[in-house]
Amino acid sequence: MNNPQPPIAAAQSGHRPRLSLGPITYYWPKEQVDAFYAMVAEAPVDIVYLGETICSKRNQVRHEDWLAIAERLTEHGKEVVLSTLTLLEAESELKRLRTICEQTQFMVEANDMGAVHLLASRPFAIGPSVNCYNDRTLGVLAKQGLKRWALPVELTRETLEQMQRAKPADVETEVMAYGRLPLAYSARCFTARHKHLPKDDCRDVCMEYPDGLVVNTQDDQQFLVLNGIQTQSAHTVNLLAELPAMRALGVDILRISPQSQQMDQVIELFHQALSDAVDPAEASSQLNALMPVGPCDGYWHGEAGMVATVA
Repeated sequence: MNNPQPPIAAAQSGHRPRLSLGPITYYWPKEQVDAFYAMVAEAPVDIVYLGETICSKRNQVRHEDWLAIAERLTEHGKEVVLSTLTLLEAESELKRLRTICEQTQFMVEANDMGAVHLLASRPFAIGPSVNCYNDRTLGVLAKQGLKRWALPVELTRETLEQMQRAKPADVETEVMAYGRLPLAYSARCFTARHKHLPKDDCRDVCMEYPDGLVVNTQDDQQFLVLNGIQTQSAHTVNLLAELPAMRALGVDILRISPQSQQMDQVIELFHQALSDAVDPAEASSQLNALMPVGPCDGYWHGEAGMVATVA
């Protein structure tokens, strides 16, 4: 007779995950970025990820500016993490990566294995773009200094449960609970190509689309979003209704990915649900009205990612 699996130690009804805000994935003017983080400084967010993760040509906010924002957020009691580029192609990008990884004031979120290599032997986090699909990978990375991992967005609740049972005890687990899903990265810039511009002379066209450029199918279904070299889902993942399940699984952090509008309301709904001031399912329903297109949660349930299992 098989022995039942032991319960997850952190699976307690009183377990309260912290709330994080992922890096801005779109190209916003510096004034908009500054105003956004002024709002975040006063918002009930515990952890803030900062930095350019998509394209090095998006340089209105430079490394020194990110550090200044980080210091202001720290003064407001936020834990700040600096995020790295996901796809690196040029020596200038490697130089920027080294600069981020060599500073020691803030923890770094590695978004590719090159950053993991540079960060080995010091505490670091990995973002959802790093393909960490099993507990053996978690164990290898933990030996190199991993302190926090983000579940790849295409993995299921069942996979997370398996990994939670075997992950190193001192490694935190983070789940992206709100935002457009990062699906793919390419050496080509599809936003520039849409405008018939070469990537090397893109004229910052990404800035025309503060929430990315929605792509429709031939039968007019909103399907994907072009975000420079990144492809996202058109629909926004919404896992707030799954808060009881994530508490039971011992998830440490819920991540929200920024959008250009109504982020104060999104953050507040998560905060109220995490504080038990509102039912997570009710808060989740209210979130759906704040999205550019609509909700999805299929991957979490082992279905097609764009599926919405709860209206």
